[in-house]
Amino acid sequence: MQWIAMLTMLIDHTGLLFFPDEAIWRIIGRIAFPLYAYALVQGYRHTSSFRNYMLRLALIAAISQIPYQLVLKPGGLNVVATLLVSLLILKLLERIRPGAVPVLVALCCLAMEVLPFDYGAYGLLLVLIFKYARSSQLLLMHLGLNLIYLAAYGWLIQMASLVITLPIAYGGGLWRKVEASRAPAWLWRSFYPAHLYILMFVVYGMRILAS
Repeated sequence: MQWIAMLTMLIDHTGLLFFPDEAIWRIIGRIAFPLYAYALVQGYRHTSSFRNYMLRLALIAAISQIPYQLVLKPGGLNVVATLLVSLLILKLLERIRPGAVPVLVALCCLAMEVLPFDYGAYGLLLVLIFKYARSSQLLLMHLGLNLIYLAAYGWLIQMASLVITLPIAYGGGLWRKVEASRAPAWLWRSFYPAHLYILMFVVYGMRILAS
C-alpha cells in the first residue's frame, strides 16, 4: 500500500509540473491521497505514542512547506499539514460530547476551506470516512463526497480516487496482503519532503538552463 501511495503521488506531481496537458498523470495521481488518508487512520489506531506521531507529522509538514510553495502551490499549506490537522481532530472527536461533534466538524471544514490547506475540507472528510464508515458503507460514502465536490468545484478527475477505495472496502484478505507490503519506515516518512525537494531542484535547474 505504501509503495502505491508514494508512486502515484510522484506520478501526480510529475504530471502537474512537466506534463500539465496530459490528464492521465493526474488521474493516476488521484489514487494517492485516499491511501494517505487511510494510512493516517491506521496509524492513529495503532500508534504506541500519539504525541510522537503528531510531532512526526508536524516535522514533515514543516520541512515540506518551502518546496511545496515554490513548485506546487504558492501560498498553500501542504497535504501533510492537512493530515496533521485531521489527526488532531480525530483525537478531539474522542474527547468531546457526541452532541458537539457535528459543530466541531462543520467549523473545522469551514476553516480548512477558507485557509489554503491542500484538499481543504475534502481531506478531513475523507479521513473521517475512513475512520468511522463501515466497510460496506465506505465506497458509497466516498462516492457521495466526490459527487458533492464534483457539483461544487468540478472535481471530475477526483472520481478516479474511488479505484483504490474499492479494494480497501471489499478486498478482504487480498487487500490485507497489499497493505502488509510496507516500505522501510525511513523511506515512508521522508518520501514526501524528499520528492518535493528533488522536483524543486529539477524545475529550477531547467529554468536556469533555459535562461
